[in-house]
Amino acid sequence: MFFDNAAGAQIPRRVLEAVTDHLVARNVQRGGPYTRSHEVDAMIARTRESVAAFVNARGADEIAFGLNATSFIRAISLAVGQTLESRPEIVVSEADHEANVATWLALERVGARIVWWRPREDGRMHAADLDAVLNERTRLVACTVASNATGSLVDVADVAGRAHRAGAEVFFDAVHYAPHGPIDVQAIGCDYLVCSGYKIFAPHMGFAWCRREAINRLPTFREDFIPDVTPDKLEAGTQVYENIAGMNAAVAYLEDLGQRVAAGPRGTSRTAMLHEAMRAIAEYERTLSSHLLDAVASIPGASVHGVTDRRRLAERVPTLCFSVAGIDSSAIAEGMAARDVGIRSGHMYSPRLMTRLGLMPGGVVRASLVHYNTLAEIVRFRDTLGEVVDALR
Repeated sequence: MFFDNAAGAQIPRRVLEAVTDHLVARNVQRGGPYTRSHEVDAMIARTRESVAAFVNARGADEIAFGLNATSFIRAISLAVGQTLESRPEIVVSEADHEANVATWLALERVGARIVWWRPREDGRMHAADLDAVLNERTRLVACTVASNATGSLVDVADVAGRAHRAGAEVFFDAVHYAPHGPIDVQAIGCDYLVCSGYKIFAPHMGFAWCRREAINRLPTFREDFIPDVTPDKLEAGTQVYENIAGMNAAVAYLEDLGQRVAAGPRGTSRTAMLHEAMRAIAEYERTLSSHLLDAVASIPGASVHGVTDRRRLAERVPTLCFSVAGIDSSAIAEGMAARDVGIRSGHMYSPRLMTRLGLMPGGVVRASLVHYNTLAEIVRFRDTLGEVVDALR
């Protein structure tokens, strides 16, 4: 039983078929004068359109493909680091995945001043707390959309509004949020957003959405013959084309889901259908969150770190981190693994948040679900967790 989706979700059959089809039928380099190379160019263009629809970009040119979200965070942070000038301060969230922390901390070598935005005692990031750290020297605010450790959501539209009023840009890590709800970069009002495809039912790859006016001002690395505009300026080297083909198939899977659940006519836009799918997923996952919270609450000595109020399930995704008094988190994960239940333990790549919550060095246990998980699986998880905890006491 797989409850480790935060580390990477499983793929639909059509995604596997798209990857295989590319490798078998057109495993060639793009940009050539022959038919198969043209087909690769066309596939990449289609996938840009698909991902643009997924995040409601203004155009496909705002979508760039690469290895993963971390590589994009690094590339963009290096570029931002060359444009600090009179705004040397970068606001970094203490609750974020380390990929969206260390990349910005590295800019201290080129004169950046890191300003910490810290969670409150509830472990959540509150946008109102930004007002104390934003000023005329703030260049950018970097934060997650949803915590990959606790599953708590951040009000990113509020974050973007506050940052922009201070004259700063915003960079959002949507890796953990993307499989759980709709993304609308225009409604959020952000400047940069990154995601890893393998978290949203695609192969191992990443994409970045960048507001074209923002990214085109940045001095990114590129070869001399590469256009200095989005998306080309962020796509250094050869892409893993078969995985891009798989990303296109993953978006098509979600679009079909939206068509099945939509109340309106089927002629509605792709973005509307994709958002229908993601809203339906979010609604179902709130049921998963409720039952998963009940399952952990049934274990004596267990404490959930994150939103537990059943009336506030819209403020979290079904990623639960918890600890059990007197029992090492790794022992619980290993005990579950021995019973064929896949979960994870440790700091969840958010060691600063875990330290803030007083949960280091052992960290927590994390169970992370997506829409293909079931209530029956949660019952089995509860029963198995009870067995493991009893055995370790």
